[in-house]
Amino acid sequence: MTAIEVYGNVQGLNHLIKRRLENLYKKKVETASIISYDTARNILQISKEISRQVGLLINRRGVVEYVIVGDRTGIRIPALSTERVGRARFRGVRFVHTHLGGELLSKEDLTDLALLQLDLVVCITERRDEGTMVHAGYLIPENKKNKAWDFIGPLPILDLDIDFIEFITELENEFVKERGRYYVLNHESERCILVSVASPRSQKDMDEHIAELKDLCYSAGIAVLDTIVQRPKEFHPKHLIGKGKMEEIVIRCQQLGVDLLVFDSELSPGQIKNISSITELRVIDRNQLILDIFASRANTNEAKIQVELAQLRYILPRLAETDIAFSRLTGGIGARGPGETKLEVDKRRIRDRIALLERKLREVRKVREKKREKRRLSGIPIVSIIGYTNSGKSTLLNLLTKSRVEVEDKPFSTLNPTTRLIKYPERKNIIITDTVGFIKDLPQVLLRAFIATLEELDDAHLLLHLVDVSSPDFEERILTVEAILSALNLGQKKRLVVFNKIDKIEGSFLKHIEDRYRAVSISSLKKTGIERLMEAIEAKLAQDGP
Repeated sequence: MTAIEVYGNVQGLNHLIKRRLENLYKKKVETASIISYDTARNILQISKEISRQVGLLINRRGVVEYVIVGDRTGIRIPALSTERVGRARFRGVRFVHTHLGGELLSKEDLTDLALLQLDLVVCITERRDEGTMVHAGYLIPENKKNKAWDFIGPLPILDLDIDFIEFITELENEFVKERGRYYVLNHESERCILVSVASPRSQKDMDEHIAELKDLCYSAGIAVLDTIVQRPKEFHPKHLIGKGKMEEIVIRCQQLGVDLLVFDSELSPGQIKNISSITELRVIDRNQLILDIFASRANTNEAKIQVELAQLRYILPRLAETDIAFSRLTGGIGARGPGETKLEVDKRRIRDRIALLERKLREVRKVREKKREKRRLSGIPIVSIIGYTNSGKSTLLNLLTKSRVEVEDKPFSTLNPTTRLIKYPERKNIIITDTVGFIKDLPQVLLRAFIATLEELDDAHLLLHLVDVSSPDFEERILTVEAILSALNLGQKKRLVVFNKIDKIEGSFLKHIEDRYRAVSISSLKKTGIERLMEAIEAKLAQDGP
């Protein structure tokens, strides 16, 4: 911004009017005042002469940062260089502008207040019987009435007796105080709002979908402070959601001190860019969240290669969006792990890096193939535990092998395949492996990157399909796992369905679904049903065919 540039609809204005508009930059407002009487009268007079709205963006030092001209009924604020200092702060500028018809603040004014996180939005107008009037709006903290904003006035400008700095400081402190109760309850480094743009689906399906997304956020160390759902008749191609819903989201983020949005739908690079530009918030989708979880779980060299490869494949088509959206996408949650420092390089270098990682992964596959060949030659049957993420696979592995594989009650707590030998007296030895968990709509970049890990399943003589039967949507999860197995050409592999967490459901229901799925039921936590499971494994291994 140059100090004498007047923004907006200046076409057709004569040089004298332009000079008067430029001179507004010299009008410093006292820090304690929202707007001085003289400056208010000045912009109102110019506005009446040109039949266009005139606006000023004034910072907290009282300096005019922007002079803007609109048309008779509205005014458009340009892209601002001033950024918020932090979650607890507004932008640090107030927008004071004129209305020509005696009207008060409009819906468009309040939308600007919300989306731009302004200190205040103020209109100056003139009414025949009341003289020069002022009407100001400001955002307010979360409240029982679910109001997003409140007002000062309308009142005669000479009656405007508010210490602005004292007012805005107290207002920001109220936001901090209200947010404090969320901060006490949530110690995670990131706080987010979930945005579910629901396609036509039942309420039950939508609730389960949101619940799973919350679990993923928990696994990524993100506290979910609120969920906003929209069921549009049609999706907005640029923003996915409408402007009104966008305004609601920004206001809610300001109230809760949130600067991260997590969408349950896959967003295109353009949508991420547009939403981020409008809201000035970091934006990630479900795929990016899953990538982040995988990055945080990658402890071995192999897993790091696989995760970085997935990240780079995901980010490459998004490099065209080089502005604020990309900078937000590649910082904080959504850009952790071994590849984070490489995401800012150009496309050529990223392609080179992908080629290098693919070569490394081929070497990994060769090493794995040698180990697999050794296991095949041993003649010991191989049993692989598969299932939806967080179904208890690692807990079962520990129980069967008396080992100490790390266990967490979070999705994707296991990335690195673990192989153990089970030796029981009077029983055949068994090699048992634990694999990465499956999930509905698993990003293809991850499925491709982890193909070396999933190839372990090809050698298994038996797949133990572990199911968290206490989950309300366990049957849908069974179908998800079966679909992934089919995609991996493992649909004909011999398998045994194992219901886990039976201590959380009723016996009559369990008996019904056991018969339907020909399943064995256990509780890894209570250590019940394990002997029956071992007998079922041996019987299944002895069978011919799937």
